[in-house]
Amino acid sequence: MSEKNDDEAGPSTSKSKFSRLQRLRDLELKMNEARKLNHQEVVEEDKRSKLPANFEQKRKRVEWEEEQDKKRKEAESAGEEFDRVKLLEVGADEAEKWERKKKKKNPDQGFSDYEAATFRQYQRLTKEMKPDMNNYKQQREKAGEEFYATRDTLGLNQWKDKPEYVDRMVDDLEKQIKKREKYSRRRTFDEDADIDYINERNMKFNKKLERFYGTYTAEIKQNLERGTAV
Repeated sequence: MSEKNDDEAGPSTSKSKFSRLQRLRDLELKMNEARKLNHQEVVEEDKRSKLPANFEQKRKRVEWEEEQDKKRKEAESAGEEFDRVKLLEVGADEAEKWERKKKKKNPDQGFSDYEAATFRQYQRLTKEMKPDMNNYKQQREKAGEEFYATRDTLGLNQWKDKPEYVDRMVDDLEKQIKKREKYSRRRTFDEDADIDYINERNMKFNKKLERFYGTYTAEIKQNLERGTAV
């Protein structure tokens, strides 16, 4: 009688043991999957923390420009004028708001200091840039983790600029040089002034130093000329 009970209990015990092992295996698989997803999220969050503060705005701006270029090509292929088609989609209140914003955007307030002039030039140059998003995506896929710069990234050997990019930079620098030569005027040469320079560029630099720091270094300069400096 006892042997019969043992035979009946044996299969049920093995089934319950098998079900417990199966549940344990399922839990381990779920834990591994959760651990993997958690690691991926940590990596993505670390990437986002290393990006510039305005990266998302720039990305949206680039996507908007790509969409506008696509619509422009579609309008040209259909024989329509893109500006007219675009204006048909803009309401009167939006057009007025955009016009006010356009007038206030990067206004020329005249020369105030070199920092403001440099910032205006930076804004002008960034507006003229048209990034190649296809090339951007290819480089990102090719570089992988090294695509996102960190504080230890030098950027000397990771990337090699295309010749057309270098030519574009050279052309822009040549335009700046020509514009600078056009608006520069030669000052009258003062024969009685002290010669404390080695060439014309050094003379201009010394004049800038004198203009900004002359009042603070006048006494030191006089002591050096008299030979009484300590």
